Amino acid sequence: MVDMPFMNFMNITRALSDENRVRILMILRDGEFCVCQITAFLDLSPSTTSKHLSILKHARLIEGKKDGKWVYYRLANSAESYEMARQAIEWIDRSIGDSPVAKEDAERVRNILEKERERYGIEDCGAHDEFHSVAVHSLEVID
Repeated sequence: MVDMPFMNFMNITRALSDENRVRILMILRDGEFCVCQITAFLDLSPSTTSKHLSILKHARLIEGKKDGKWVYYRLANSAESYEMARQAIEWIDRSIGDSPVAKEDAERVRNILEKERERYGIEDCGAHDEFHSVAVHSLEVID
């Protein structure tokens, strides 16, 4: 017989065992982001970013929604999320929410979003298909 609380705990601890996944959780505190924005933020390949997001989603720490061909993620806050995930996210926020890395990451995300607004004059990366090009989101192009 599978012990679900134990398995949930193991999925969450696995998800939190990687710096990039914790950084994703930290930026999602400020709202919903497109996979392409998360990829640009981490400066990783799209496939690596997708793997990180899959692990976080499996642990029920984040939720995704598809809008056309794009996928947006946010912290889990629906009825399907569970108390253990909520507590894990709160623990991360209390533990490192004001750390220098978290502050640098928040500034990095602000810069990416500002560059997108300057380039396209829009607030939402979903509003322009060109946003979803890895070349547009690569930090060499945006920075």
